[in-house]
Amino acid sequence: MKKEKSASGIMGKYLRWPILFVILMIAATVGIWFLTKDEKLTLFMGAVTLLGIIAAVIVYLYYRHSITKSLVSFAINAEEEQGKLIQDLDIPYAIADEQGQFAWHNRAFNAIVSGDKAARKDIEAMFPEIDEETLSAISGSKEFNGAFRDRKYKVVIRETELDGSRAFAVYLYDETELNNVYTRYDNDTQIVGLIYLDNYDEVAKSMEEVKRSLLVALVDRTVSKYISDIDGIVKKLEKDKYLFVIKKMYLTQLETERFSILEEVKKVNIGNEINVTVSIGIGYSTDSFAENFENAKTAIEMALARGGDQAVVKEGKAVRYYGGKSQSIEKSTRVKARVKAGAFREILSENERVLVMGHKLMDIDCLGAAIGIWKVAGVLGKPAHIVIGETSGSVRQMIERFHTSEYPEDMFVTNAQAMDLADENTVLAIVDVNRPSLTEAPELLDVAETIVVFDHHRQGTESIEQATLSYIEPYASSACEMIAEIVQYIDDDIKLRSSEADAMFAGIAVDTYNFTNQAGVRTFEAAAYLRKNGADVTRVRKLFRDSLEDYRAKAEAIHMSEVFKNAFAISECNGEGLESPTIIGAQAANELLDIEGVKASFVFTNFRDQIYISARSIDEVNVQIITERMGGGGHRSIAGTQLKGVSVNEGIKELKDLLTDMIQKGELDQ
Repeated sequence: MKKEKSASGIMGKYLRWPILFVILMIAATVGIWFLTKDEKLTLFMGAVTLLGIIAAVIVYLYYRHSITKSLVSFAINAEEEQGKLIQDLDIPYAIADEQGQFAWHNRAFNAIVSGDKAARKDIEAMFPEIDEETLSAISGSKEFNGAFRDRKYKVVIRETELDGSRAFAVYLYDETELNNVYTRYDNDTQIVGLIYLDNYDEVAKSMEEVKRSLLVALVDRTVSKYISDIDGIVKKLEKDKYLFVIKKMYLTQLETERFSILEEVKKVNIGNEINVTVSIGIGYSTDSFAENFENAKTAIEMALARGGDQAVVKEGKAVRYYGGKSQSIEKSTRVKARVKAGAFREILSENERVLVMGHKLMDIDCLGAAIGIWKVAGVLGKPAHIVIGETSGSVRQMIERFHTSEYPEDMFVTNAQAMDLADENTVLAIVDVNRPSLTEAPELLDVAETIVVFDHHRQGTESIEQATLSYIEPYASSACEMIAEIVQYIDDDIKLRSSEADAMFAGIAVDTYNFTNQAGVRTFEAAAYLRKNGADVTRVRKLFRDSLEDYRAKAEAIHMSEVFKNAFAISECNGEGLESPTIIGAQAANELLDIEGVKASFVFTNFRDQIYISARSIDEVNVQIITERMGGGGHRSIAGTQLKGVSVNEGIKELKDLLTDMIQKGELDQ
């Protein structure tokens, strides 16, 4: 009706133009009279004007209604034709009210929902993600992606009006074939990977020379078959390195099988005393094939830094880990340590000052390693300072031994003092940690231009990427073991004082639980070197004696423990009234490993509104991959994490659920 009135009004205005013409004619007649004073010409113009007036009146009165009616009829017919075209439109189109109920849909839309009464009435029945709340938030228009009856659609919803009420126009664009093409393209994308034999030299030395070529051939065959079975190609780069290329569609299969080649290679045995293990690095990026290869190299480096015998998939910034069950094999050669020591010496020679920093709540291994670096810097004539924050009782006792006239007053500095000292000529040495968020003063990482990392914990997704030199060896028992080797290669004439040797020896003793855990040949060699430099076992033992309250708390934690799944000892340490409850919790976790049948232990300690979890194992369970799932990390046999905003009971439940899930997926042996 409104459209009819509008059309009639426009037509009425159009039909009034003769009146304007007549007015002009009258004005022209009057003008002729005043200009010419010619009566005949004026009468003639008057007659013409009169005829124009009569014609205009006739047209306006007689044809007005007829013409308007015809135009309105044409508009109505055009609107009906438009409605028919919309009804026959190939694009599915519908009108829905504010609740998502369909008020109308065209034939194409009806063909999609035919046979489904719910879908014919309600958009939420077609696309559950588009509910009433979602519709109410739409302003203007919005696009969604949805699936209905095995077809994928782009759903465009535009806000409109229906009988004065808010409504929505719904358009469906079938993108099934487009998505299929994209999926095929994505699946056929080539991704690159690297396979390294972790312990080729160690395995070769453990067997007869005549059998080595056969072992290599069997490993080559295993690797080639594994890759060729998924339509990939593999090329041997070196005696212990392989490059392979596969389609992305097979990556999911490999991850679902959790990279079965990790276990298949271990079965290759022709008399070798040590099982062969491999590490796999896979890189995937949508940018370029070259970037895929760079990601693969980063992934394999992470796998090796985490101890080997595992696969790492790096997809952009996301990193996924698989495997890592085996005990890391101690490298018999010190070549890497010598190379790193040489590089560290060169870095120190190019700078003027050294700041040494460990992790928060510095333990004795962290302190001992820091003192070793401090000693190296001093021998090379570089002033050095150890950044220290909050410490436990045993660490404070060790620090007190350095508050003498033999040592400078600024040997230990606070975070604020370190920030003032740091400049472009300062080397920041990080010890016993490789995660920036866990360092004593993370802000120093943004200031220092030269960063060096020495750590024995497995590398995780978070790492200090801007490090100039990174020496991470998961097979090492402790940071002090690594630094003891560095000290020997820096200068043959370095002589440690007894307090310095004690600190480093104590770090090894604590992290190896008195040389019973993760202690290899090089561990005892490092300990022997420190003993030669004056380390005293008795002094170290006295340093770590417990108070009566600490001993009772540890005994109570052991007494209250439960064994979950017949393999995992779980307990809580009551830290109330203790000076260093987290250390007591860690000691209790060590003690729980002495229980028969226990493969791993977990002790929860509530300290300063946080739950600290100390995780320990002997050889059958990698506790690092467990704590990593809970936001922590560490070493294969010594790890930990922290939980915020949960109670101890909630944390224990989370751990049990995680252990159950990992056992069901085959990630842990029960």
